[in-house]
Amino acid sequence: HSSHLGWKLNKRGKPIIIDPGLYSLNKSEIWWVIKQRALPTSFKLYTGSAWMLLSRSFAEYVIVGWENLPRILLLYYTNFVSSPEGYFQTVICNSPDFKNTTINHDLHYITWDTPPKQHPRSLGLKDYRKMVLSGRPFARKFKENDRVLEKIDRELLKRRKWWRGGFSCGGWCNRGIAGETGCSELVAEKYGVLEPGVGSRRIKTLLDKMVSSINSSNKLQCR
Repeated sequence: HSSHLGWKLNKRGKPIIIDPGLYSLNKSEIWWVIKQRALPTSFKLYTGSAWMLLSRSFAEYVIVGWENLPRILLLYYTNFVSSPEGYFQTVICNSPDFKNTTINHDLHYITWDTPPKQHPRSLGLKDYRKMVLSGRPFARKFKENDRVLEKIDRELLKRRKWWRGGFSCGGWCNRGIAGETGCSELVAEKYGVLEPGVGSRRIKTLLDKMVSSINSSNKLQCR
């Protein structure tokens, strides 16, 4: 996230749009209002990735809102192009209770085209090792039915061929036998139980590194 919006100030901050998708069942293009609006002065705009992880306390604040900031910004971003790239960043960095509790990382493994680094490159088998070693739990983008997806299913998610398209089996689910289409039965005493594996240790290493870098730098995260 960053308050340096650059070209987004004029292309997204000032224009007013109406999204028919908010009230119409039929998909259509957004409508651009001819008149533009001034930039806000009661709060500072931030931008960033459309992908993020929210803490439970912050999610509750956004939903319940013990003051009006989340609702004010929700109304503002209703008429904003690509609002997922700004709403949560602007809420958290303008909130006295949550600003500077952020880590500037979207936990995604992405490689960009060069030049001009505007679109993510499609990941393949040659990216698999770097993707896993990065410790990042998410990645994009992939071509449909690419072989690397089969490798991820088989080696990381432990999916079997007979369980394609379903969730990875957790500790609460008997894995059944070959030929079945899902869990043979739920194990009641293990309901909700997760079984940490190698992947969880990779994520822990990544998160520890991110938090320690924030603590050692003493820099404000919302700037």
